[in-house]
Amino acid sequence: MPDFWRNSGFHLLERDGDGRLVLTDDFLRAYLLRPEIRPIEESGACERRLHESLMDSPRRAVEEPELEAIEDADTRFNYGVLLHFFARLRRAASIEACYVEVFAGGSVSVPPLFIDQLAQVILRNVLESVDDALEARAAELFYREQKASVDGGTILLADLETVEMHASGSTLGSLGRLIVEAQAPLRSAELRVLDERNASVYWERDQRHDVVLALSHGRPGLDALARVLVRWVRHLLGVDVSIEPLRLVQDERWAWHIGLDAQATALLNDLWRGAEVDPGRMRQLLALFRLEFVDRALGRADLAGRPVYLALAMDEANVVRMKPQNLLTNLPLAARS
Repeated sequence: MPDFWRNSGFHLLERDGDGRLVLTDDFLRAYLLRPEIRPIEESGACERRLHESLMDSPRRAVEEPELEAIEDADTRFNYGVLLHFFARLRRAASIEACYVEVFAGGSVSVPPLFIDQLAQVILRNVLESVDDALEARAAELFYREQKASVDGGTILLADLETVEMHASGSTLGSLGRLIVEAQAPLRSAELRVLDERNASVYWERDQRHDVVLALSHGRPGLDALARVLVRWVRHLLGVDVSIEPLRLVQDERWAWHIGLDAQATALLNDLWRGAEVDPGRMRQLLALFRLEFVDRALGRADLAGRPVYLALAMDEANVVRMKPQNLLTNLPLAARS
């Protein structure tokens, strides 16, 4: 199995008997070494003492006077956010449990950056024994924003940060120009589009984020995304589901749906209510899926085994901001005793 995503922090964690990630001091220390926290030349003595003590004992509680003594106001705020996050991690039984608990109360107080980092390290754990580069690339949608290029029936997703870095095309040739323009005719031969024939290149470039995922219906990238969604649900909720891509929903008894991002949620809500949807909004829809519980008894009884429809969409700027937590918080599970 190729090693990948070394920057996720996976190697700093341990795994329990159930395959869940267990917090370690080294994982916490990695956060203390982030640029927002690590002392710089201008840092005061109190800030330096606090940082040094936390590097020695990252799980220790920090009293309010110690935090307030930090000389710089921005650094003081950053420490407050980080220590609140550390407390969440310490309380949780596992990294996975911490992620789920972040969304359990409705009000999310953890910065999106930390949420994305947790999603990445959890997915690295989920994919530990999966030798499938397409699934690894598809999993990047869970924690990295994508720029979509849509032309006819062809849908390509490129990493948004990479596209913006190379928008002039000076480093990535036509990739930057093509995806930024979004609606330009696609010349796939000039793009490094990942497919079953060249998938092995991903393992060499996994942290460069410069390969493109084809999400068109019938392409292996869409099937790979469906498989990752299945693994995500199984690992975090302990529920087996099947998920298959669809071209469209033809179901007069459509009972439940989940948008995998804000645009898809709003679009599915309007379609379910029978509202008229502008063709421009419909073009934002990139993928549809049908989800079913392997054991129908695990779904809500009032849905009578009806399927759950999932959708992924882009916004007006052709950006995809997936919210994988939606699949966890909105899945219609039967009440557990």
